[in-house]
Amino acid sequence: MSERTRGEHARTELVEAAIRLLADGGAEALQARKLAAEIGASTMAVYTHFGGMAALTEAVAREGFRRLIANMATVGQSDDPVADLYGLALAYRRTAVEHPELFTLMFREAGARGQAVGDLMKDNPESEAAASFRGMVAAVARTIETGRLKGDPLSVASQIWSAIHGYVTLELLGHFGRGDRGVAEVLSPLCVTLVVGLGDSPAAARASVGLVTTTV
Repeated sequence: MSERTRGEHARTELVEAAIRLLADGGAEALQARKLAAEIGASTMAVYTHFGGMAALTEAVAREGFRRLIANMATVGQSDDPVADLYGLALAYRRTAVEHPELFTLMFREAGARGQAVGDLMKDNPESEAAASFRGMVAAVARTIETGRLKGDPLSVASQIWSAIHGYVTLELLGHFGRGDRGVAEVLSPLCVTLVVGLGDSPAAARASVGLVTTTV
């Protein structure tokens, strides 16, 4: 194994260890000492491969966005772009439900660095955060092209993303109970209301959302 390969392997190990610690103990568990113990190394491993906890935390956030992108990629494209858009909303929620602490850290890191997801679309188009949002913008553009929604794709995607993120944040805080109750009672009707307000007909919106089943 080359030195470069060993370094990449060590960085991956540290990021995965950090995600496990996040899941078990929250952001407070992200400490060099605990990370080193998790992978059976000295605390110098963090500084050797990342230069410190700040860069490691950023790498963890980037991995979180990569997982969000992977979940969104499972939706694909059907003949119903509004159903696909709702599928993305569920994929977004799935990422949060599967990794709530990681999900919180992802957006906290982006905000702390002055890298709002919408701004990253323009300022750093190759970033993972930008790529995750770009998927939603593309899905919105398809609904606009078919005439079901109206407006600028970036603006409309920002509105939809804000509403979905708000719902997910509240669900993670326990406001909608356990399981899929909140999806049926809040998220689904919220998405119908959103697309109707953005130009779709109520009947078409309800039919499209009804085509998609909850996966978490």
